[in-house]
Order: sequence, then structure tokens, then C-alpha cells
Amino acid sequence: MSSDSHAHPLRRSTDRAPGSGTLTVSLVLTARPDGGDPGAALDRILDQVPSSVREVVLIGGPAGGTEERAGLGVLRLGAWDFTRGDIPHAALLAATGDLVVLMNADGSMSPQEIPHYLHYLESGYDFVKGSRFIAGGDYADYPLSRRIGHRALLRVARRLYGQHLTDLWYGFCAFRRPFVDLLDLREDGVELGAELVTHALHYGLRVAEVPSLELPRRHGPSHPRTIRDGARILGALLQERPHNALSRLTRTPLRGSRDASG
Repeated sequence: MSSDSHAHPLRRSTDRAPGSGTLTVSLVLTARPDGGDPGAALDRILDQVPSSVREVVLIGGPAGGTEERAGLGVLRLGAWDFTRGDIPHAALLAATGDLVVLMNADGSMSPQEIPHYLHYLESGYDFVKGSRFIAGGDYADYPLSRRIGHRALLRVARRLYGQHLTDLWYGFCAFRRPFVDLLDLREDGVELGAELVTHALHYGLRVAEVPSLELPRRHGPSHPRTIRDGARILGALLQERPHNALSRLTRTPLRGSRDASG
């Protein structure tokens, strides 16, 4: 086995090596029209996009068109009816990069974290998601009711998929472009990123979590509907569950047997 395989045990023979300079990166930004003009917040985000990103696909912002911004190609797809869903198919399909980064344009997510996500993709992971609840991550505004609902959904996800994720519905994520071709995202209003995560788990992708700092929103709604979002995410988790999930749900630890054997 080569030394490169030892250094990167998750990499397949078909993966491109990191630092090869051949991987292109697209950033998909979703901007909700709620709460006024998102232009100022978008300008701040575009100014912070790292040089590794060469293409930005923006949906939900100002009228459509293309522009060059300091060597960065920006494709504006125009308005989007977010009552139909938070992950517009058109924006993901329009991205041409080998790696795709998805984030919200409301100012709560920082483009300066993107290199950290790309590092894990280049090291062999297929899907990298941000987490506000691991060391190095934090959140600005997360009501108690939402935290309780999130913990309950995490328990269900862990039993269904056997994955120990810490942040299920945070929408800052990055993945390899072929993942888009596997998606069957439905326009059902599921919160940004939640259905992407369930699909990644369903297809058995190599998933990594990285710490992310959720900042105060500069634009858009700050009080999502916890019950509605939670019910839809639960439905997505159940619908995408693997074939052996029901046996995992009903399985109980044999504490007495384990203690006796120890």
C-alpha cells in the first residue's frame, strides 16, 4: 500500500488528490426575500469568498444575470418562492464545480469557514457539514424549544442510521458534485440542509462534521417554525431510512448480559 493511502485512508483510487489544482469549487447561496433588500448582506458575503471558490450561484436575490467580481463569476438566478422549499434544484444543477458548497446568504454563515470544509472533501470525505454543537462551534440565537426538538430528532437519526451526528439541520455544508445527481429533493419546505443530510446518510456517503460559528442574522427571518420544520425533518428521516433501521429502533441493550460477560 502506498504512503499516500496511509496518509488518507478514506480516499478511493478514483478520488483526485488534494492540492492538485484540478478541483473547482462552486458556492451556492440562498437568499430569502423576507425582511427587505438582501443586497448589503450579499455584498459582504461576496467580499469574503475565499480565492479557492471561482463560481457563485445565487438564488433568491436580485434579478438574474451574470457578472465578474474580482475574478469571481457570479450567476444570479433571480427570485425563488421559498414556500416551495429551501433547497432550489436549479441552483444546485447550475453549479459546475467539482465541489459544491451550500450556505445561507442571511449573514449567519461565514464564507471564511469554507476552506475548512474543502480540506475534508479533499481528504476523502463525500459530505461535510457544519456543526454548532462540537468544540469550536457556537450559535447566536437558538431558542430552548428548538434545542429540545433538535435533540429529539438527533436521537431518532442516530437510531435509524447508526450515525452520531451533533447538528442535523444546520444548512452550511459541502459535497462532491456527483452527489447532486443522486438527489431527489422534494419542494416540501424542509429547512435548508436537513434533507441533504438525510440523503447523504441514506446513500452511505462518508460524512464529516466540522465546527461552525452561527452568527447573528443580518437579513431574513430569525424565528423559524419549530413544530412545522421538525415534523417535516422527521418525515424525511423516516422516508430515507435504511432497510435495517426498524430493527435498530427496537433493539435494546442487553445490560445484564454485557455486565456478566465483563
